[in-house]
Amino acid sequence: MASRNSIKGWGALSLAAGAVLALNAAQPAAVGAPITPTGSTLLTVDACPAAHGGLCTVPRRTLLLEARRAPITFDARAALGPLDLALRTPGRLADVTVTDQKGRRVAGAVTADGGRWTSAAPLPADGRYTARLVVERTDTGRLRRHRARLDLRTAAAPRGDRLTAELGPRREGPVDDGTYGVGQPLTAELSHPVPAGDPEARRTVERALDVRSTPRAEGAWHWVGPTTLHYRPRTYWPARATIRVHSALDGVRIGDGLYGGPSEPLTITTGDRIEAVTDVARHTMDVFRDGTLIRSIPVTTGKAGYRTRGGTKVVLGKEPTVRMRGDSIGIARGSKDFYDLKVRWATRVTWSGEYLHAAPWSLDAQGSENVSHGCTGMSTEDAAWFFRTVREGDLVRVVNAYGEPMSPFDNGYGDWNLSWAEWRRGSALGPGGPGASGAPGGPGARNAAGALRPEL
Repeated sequence: MASRNSIKGWGALSLAAGAVLALNAAQPAAVGAPITPTGSTLLTVDACPAAHGGLCTVPRRTLLLEARRAPITFDARAALGPLDLALRTPGRLADVTVTDQKGRRVAGAVTADGGRWTSAAPLPADGRYTARLVVERTDTGRLRRHRARLDLRTAAAPRGDRLTAELGPRREGPVDDGTYGVGQPLTAELSHPVPAGDPEARRTVERALDVRSTPRAEGAWHWVGPTTLHYRPRTYWPARATIRVHSALDGVRIGDGLYGGPSEPLTITTGDRIEAVTDVARHTMDVFRDGTLIRSIPVTTGKAGYRTRGGTKVVLGKEPTVRMRGDSIGIARGSKDFYDLKVRWATRVTWSGEYLHAAPWSLDAQGSENVSHGCTGMSTEDAAWFFRTVREGDLVRVVNAYGEPMSPFDNGYGDWNLSWAEWRRGSALGPGGPGASGAPGGPGARNAAGALRPEL
């Protein structure tokens, strides 16, 4: 047997009383070979990424497990791939349960023939795990079962910078009640880029970003860029739901020399389902709460040359008063279209400066004509009511519009303008494989000059 110092890959293997190490033979015992001694099982323990598209550099270890004996303990020093437990003697794995030191179960699956169990992802570094196996075999015509236990310890990740995820949304300032509208996407801003050319690393990151909602909602992550992911359900979040986001990246190997670090979890709730539907052709905005119309408001939207974007937008924030100037969107001073106004009750829906706001100067046009520079204008009373009614994450849909459609990612939350099939193509785990779509920049994107441009 090789000396302790010469063993590489899985590292030094220390044996408890009653456990036997089978040599690392080039030809391990084949399935169907007799079990020797009676009541024992040959099991190969592997964490080689070769079966998962990578280069295998980690030698496997074949262990002889004796029934009713003490557990085996070893260090997984170079576990680059998922944990793989495979029988090398007749029988099947009737049950495999792998847990970490906190008792949390490690996801994995047994093959149809019962000969192999593989974890869904590599085991994080610096952890302790226990594998409990139930092995079935036929002995002299009788089905027999025996149990075995394997204790694993993964080595600490090397020192250095770690990849973390800043999970959102999080409001700035002292007050954040954690309640958002049903259209609010989740965000993850990574501390290190994960390029589209490394699909396995992207899959690792996605698997570690766990989202759970009550009531349950089907959803998926979408790569907006190398450092930005958005998460949304297939349809909107349920009203009055609780959504929890947790990163399990800590200790997980992302790529060459890069491991995940700790990230702060996130919990948010949703309020009523508030949806404002602006019909540009009818010059009317209908506001619904949980599907019931609660107010119909005469409005004016963007005139020719300044058309309001069509599609679905999400409320980004609210400002009781905002100064709007024409030169912020390229209108020269002295032009007949130039404006410089303090505007009341402004609800923002794009980073470039599209608002729904009070426009007392256009009362005659509201309900009959589109005269604005891109915003949705209404009476001061209606704007104040709308301002009090909506919150961040509520939905604003613009239909029968003449302008450009709302872009998905570079000017606010246009996530809902992608079909579910298009959204899934932006996931490294979904149909169509890895990839990023949309413009980089995410929820904090600004215009080329770095300014927030109001569009009156």
